[in-house]
Amino acid sequence: MLDSPTRVHSVEKSWLSKLGPGLITGAADDDPSGIATYSQAGAQFGFGTLWTVLLTYPLMVGIQMASARIGRVSGHGLATNIRRHYPAWLLYAVVGLLLIANTVNIAADVSSMGEARKLIVGGTAQLYAVAFGVVSLLLQVFIPYRRYVRILKWLTLGLLAYVATAFVVHIPWRQVIVSTLVPSGSWSTDYITTVVAVFGTTISPYLFFWQASQEVEDQLADPLARPLIEAPEQAQPHLRRIRSDTCIGMGFSNLVAFFIILTTAVTLHLHGVTEIQTSAQAAQALRPIAGEFAFMLFSAGIIGTGLLAIPVLAGSSAYAMAGAFKWKNSLERAPMRAKRFYGIIAISTLLGVALGFTAIDPIKALYWSAVINGVVSVPIMVVIMLMATRTGVMGQFTISKKLTLLGWLATAMMGIAVVAMLATLLRLR
Repeated sequence: MLDSPTRVHSVEKSWLSKLGPGLITGAADDDPSGIATYSQAGAQFGFGTLWTVLLTYPLMVGIQMASARIGRVSGHGLATNIRRHYPAWLLYAVVGLLLIANTVNIAADVSSMGEARKLIVGGTAQLYAVAFGVVSLLLQVFIPYRRYVRILKWLTLGLLAYVATAFVVHIPWRQVIVSTLVPSGSWSTDYITTVVAVFGTTISPYLFFWQASQEVEDQLADPLARPLIEAPEQAQPHLRRIRSDTCIGMGFSNLVAFFIILTTAVTLHLHGVTEIQTSAQAAQALRPIAGEFAFMLFSAGIIGTGLLAIPVLAGSSAYAMAGAFKWKNSLERAPMRAKRFYGIIAISTLLGVALGFTAIDPIKALYWSAVINGVVSVPIMVVIMLMATRTGVMGQFTISKKLTLLGWLATAMMGIAVVAMLATLLRLR
């Protein structure tokens, strides 16, 4: 017997409507820059970095859930809350570093997408990069938020290419399980640097700003919804939704990261290919080893994840600037009603595309973007945790002791990672 339309709609609403900010945020974390980092980890150290994914998952859940709750409870994004409760110098420093890191990250992502398209069909990578940047910008500007979110949700399916790729090749699952559960590695400078890079690309500041702002967007899009601090009777279903959405989204993100490391470990590493600098290079290296199908899946995934990540990067910059300077901001607003907000999206995207036409080395730019992301993550995470536990911001909805522990643990781990990274840089000098 066929399900009635009412029942189908109910099922769709009960599942799909609960997945939004968390799912999109988690998926955007596996952007082409992240793919390059995970590919390098698998190519250089084989199964030796698989354990990091188990560690980053709860840490991501903790800090992203705290960010999401700040947005939904207060009705404001992170930048607005920082402006309201902390010194101006801290706000401007954080937002400035975020803008730089996001723009450089966009440049690296569109360049990787252009290279991936060139690998598939030939042509000029730079022209493809321009096209991807412009298409992404037009989608953000001219499609209302509620429709655009549906597009972003569908784009998350592009990440399944990396799960599928792993099953095209032979995998020694027993060895994989042991390596995942028992940390191993040489603990050399290169190994520590790679582990730090994995942490840095997995826990990034643009994700905090995006998820908090998307919770605000969702609240504004529902005429019956109010910030939870003003409407505590709405809290229970929304806090449950945030928990499930974030756990699923971050789980999806880490699952994909796991399979990227795994795929490159059983193909590139085992065949002596240990140097990968871009995601497109990883795809090209797979071709003679894993076959045409694996190559196509990997390459297509780069394009799909890039189309998902660029609006998140540009959007988080715009939300941060708008919150810092009290601008009108919402992807639901028409461009003419939020000119400065959309202007930042356009500038950030187009400047990222333009960097691909300069003499700047994209590999070095990507490296310094990761450095900036790692450094700026720590103070932002400290501020997020202080806000999430502050009754002046959260009212009665301050985060639980368990979530507080997870959030501070994530902050401490990122702090350790940054110290290790800086120590490595000083040693290399």
